[in-house]
Formats: sequence, structure tokens, C-alpha cells
Amino acid sequence: MKRKTDLKRKVIIGSRGSELALWQSNFIKKELEKKSKRITVEIKIIKTTGDKILDVALSKIGDKSLFTKELENSLLENEIDLAVHSLKDLQTQLPEGLKLAAVTKRHPVEDVLISKKKGTTLQSLKENALVATGSLRRKCQLLHLRPDIQIVELRGNVPTRIKKFLESGWDAIILARAGVERLKLQKYISSFIGTDEILPAVGQGALGIEINEENKFVEEILDALHDEPTYKAVLAERSLLRTLEGGCQVPIGALAEVKSNGLYLDAMVGSLDGILTFRKKAKGTKAEPEKLGKILAKDLLKAGAKEILDEVYDTVRLK
Repeated sequence: MKRKTDLKRKVIIGSRGSELALWQSNFIKKELEKKSKRITVEIKIIKTTGDKILDVALSKIGDKSLFTKELENSLLENEIDLAVHSLKDLQTQLPEGLKLAAVTKRHPVEDVLISKKKGTTLQSLKENALVATGSLRRKCQLLHLRPDIQIVELRGNVPTRIKKFLESGWDAIILARAGVERLKLQKYISSFIGTDEILPAVGQGALGIEINEENKFVEEILDALHDEPTYKAVLAERSLLRTLEGGCQVPIGALAEVKSNGLYLDAMVGSLDGILTFRKKAKGTKAEPEKLGKILAKDLLKAGAKEILDEVYDTVRLK
């Protein structure tokens, strides 16, 4: 008979069912079990709205919680103990009662180009090339660099997108490096796209762990997985996005980096056709990352980003 002190507490992770989401949840499961001998971890698959609607462009659905709502409801009902998100999918305003308890060390943040020829870059793509992406952020920055390129709408999880590409007549697709490498699909990468060319999505490359704020036990064990420099960086990015009132399906890119002498934030807002883009940088203190995000967002709005965003929202709503 086991003594009471030998009994392990069960912790349930809520996860979407895609291969990448399950990789993320299994990664957190292994890390938690490695760091805490007091627990056993299970994964519960929960289907989200974004997983169910696969034939409509994300920008046209208009819900900022496409990939999180059902997971968050389960957290509020205490059906799961934590939800693991690609931080770029997590809306900047969390529902009352929930909190972002931990952010993991960030994977390299770049986007990657996948084409049928190794070494192909954005600049070496043929004239009027067909490039598939489901992201307005990528579309805007890509068209700014290469106005001749033809954009094709692309939805689905990472392996599905790559499979669609291989069976298509398209010239390339663009994906996040983190997702491709986590699923060990890097053999398909033709080239890395520098952040000087295309800024990543807010939070790209980082995992965010969301919990019910009353769950102090889970909050305590998650502390071992938390990476403070990544947290400071994504706080600045998320503050910028929140101030711009942007969801994950708008042409906004941002990247914050913690350096020895402060926190640096680079951000852009662009029109859907890529003709007009505003890009600015700012430096702040590591102690006030959210203040830096607000300041840079206000600078972008003053420069003309507000008119662009208003037009984007009107265009998306009308489609």
C-alpha cells in the first residue's frame, strides 16, 4: 500500500489536436515531469473553432480567440490545469480569471521559405511567382519586398501546408521556422527569411502557458519552465499589439530583444497590398517592457498606422 506522501498529483494539459500543438504539449509534459517528481501529467485534446473552420481565411472569421476559446473555457471550469499555446495565437487580453503563468525560452523567430529548390530566397523567386500563405502579416511584407508576387491563400497545420505545397503548382510557401523545426521537417526549408525582410508575429517562437489564476499549485511548478528574458520581450510585443488593437490576423509584425544595455523593439504595420508600410524601432528598460510597447505603438499610430489599420478592418469585414 502506498503511503500518502508517495501519491502523485495529476496535472492535465489541454491541447489542440494538431501535430504541432501535441508536440508543444508533450514538450511541456516532459519538462514538468522532469522538474517535479510530485506530479503525473496527462494531455486532454480539445478542438477549437480555428481547427473546425478550415475553408475560410482566418482574417475573415474575425475572432481573436480562434485557437484558444475552448481551451480557456476548460481552464475556467477546472477541467484542465493548464493550456499550452503558441504565444502568437494567444490574444493579448485574457479572460477574467485566467493568467499567463509561464513563457518558455524562445525558439529562433524567423519565417522560412519552402520551395522545390534548395537555396531559393525571396529575392531569387521568379517574376510573378505564386507564393502561398494564410497570414496577412506575411502577405503585406512580402508584397512590399516583391510587388510582382502572386499570393495564394493557405490554411491548415504545418504538415498539411507542406503536403498541399508539394502537390501544387505553387513556387513557394512561407511558414514559421519554429513549427517546421519542432516537427523535424527542416529538410523542406529552402532558406531562412531574415527579420530585416519580414518581421515575425508577436510572440512567434515562444510557448505561453495559461492557467486559472486560482490554481496556485500549478503556478508554482511552472516556475521551473519560465524564461524571464523571453517573457520581457513578449510582454513588450504584446503590449504593442494590444495598444494597436490588433488581433493575430492583421498585418502587424514585431520583435523585441533583451540585450545587456536594455530592451529593443522593432515593429511594423502595413497595408494589405504592401504598398504602404510603417516600421519603427525603440529602446526601453527591461524593467518596463509594456511601457516600451505602448510608446512604439503610439509612434506608429501617429506616423499613419491608424489609417492603415482602419482600412484593413473595413476591408476584412466587407469580404
